[in-house]
Amino acid sequence: MDISKFVAPEIIFGRGSLSQIGESVIRLGVSKVFLVTDADVMAAGWVDQAVAYLAAAGLETVIFASLTTNPKDSEVTDGTAKYLASGCDGIVSVGGGSPTDVAKAVATLASNGGELRDYEGINQIVTPLPPMVIVPSTAGAGSEVSQFTIIVDTQRMLKMSIISRSLIPDIAIVDPELLKTKDAKLAAATGVDALTHGIESYVSLAATPLTDIHALKAIQLISRNLRRAVTERSDMDANTNMAMASLTAGLAFSNAILGAAHAMTHQVDGLLDQHHGETNASILQHVMRFNLEACPERFRDIAVAMGEDISGLDLMSAAERSIDAVQLLIRDIGLEKGLAELGLLEKYIPLLSENATKDACLVTNPRSATREQIEEIFRNAM
Repeated sequence: MDISKFVAPEIIFGRGSLSQIGESVIRLGVSKVFLVTDADVMAAGWVDQAVAYLAAAGLETVIFASLTTNPKDSEVTDGTAKYLASGCDGIVSVGGGSPTDVAKAVATLASNGGELRDYEGINQIVTPLPPMVIVPSTAGAGSEVSQFTIIVDTQRMLKMSIISRSLIPDIAIVDPELLKTKDAKLAAATGVDALTHGIESYVSLAATPLTDIHALKAIQLISRNLRRAVTERSDMDANTNMAMASLTAGLAFSNAILGAAHAMTHQVDGLLDQHHGETNASILQHVMRFNLEACPERFRDIAVAMGEDISGLDLMSAAERSIDAVQLLIRDIGLEKGLAELGLLEKYIPLLSENATKDACLVTNPRSATREQIEEIFRNAM
């Protein structure tokens, strides 16, 4: 039997849809909201708007914003204590992947107890979570629709992948207006994150016809819009298309999982506290080249989705065009850097590679990778 599952939250999409947050939370039966965000999103004014909409719906809000770019287990512990002491009965996130990951992790500990590493891996959460509404402010993480949360284990200095259907939010509100306040560098980095989600989910061993549709659409939208979204930050057509790209990539990877690029970037980000999208930009093309022989037909499809002309080319040559297209896009948006330039030292590669072999994302990579092969990919990306 060929059976697959596709899971997704309720999705509200469109400019101005932040205004739906109060009504959405009320529908979930929440009476007091724990809102997770960060300082930059608060400074941009989006939290004030969200709180006003929640207040108009008769909801009191408690704000938690004590988190960093790569959220840490200690921050989740602090957030959980504040949630449990607050009397809140529902969680909202307004922000990028970091606030969303913390919101999901707080929901997990608040309802299941224990330590966060108890839930590392796949389907370790057993008790239902509080209602969750997620409002992304970046076009990259796709966390608003995914069954992932990624948190830094500060003792092991790596990012834990926690994967469970329990982590899928009840409602995702995707308002492209929130993208206006990102700077160009963040727009570039988050865009590459979404591109990596699309590519890795399309070549994943767990890919299905439903995930393929979303993955290829995301790749196509990013290829056509990311350059403009970076250089013309006020272009709302580009921002809207990137919001949709991030959403569709999120639906794809949530159901197809990811691959070696994320298994590797999780280790680098946990060690260096580096922005995830920039690390992806350094590693993605090298993982693609490693995986090329495993599914050249799929990489040929990616080349076509990115607008490459493959007429007259044999299969492998057409497939290699996908790598060319990724390299050019990353160069054009200013993220063409090796891992050494990001601060990675050669001496850490063996440890990072060993940890990558244990990352849940490696399970669905289209080609098996040993620790030695991952070390070689790391060195190629330096």
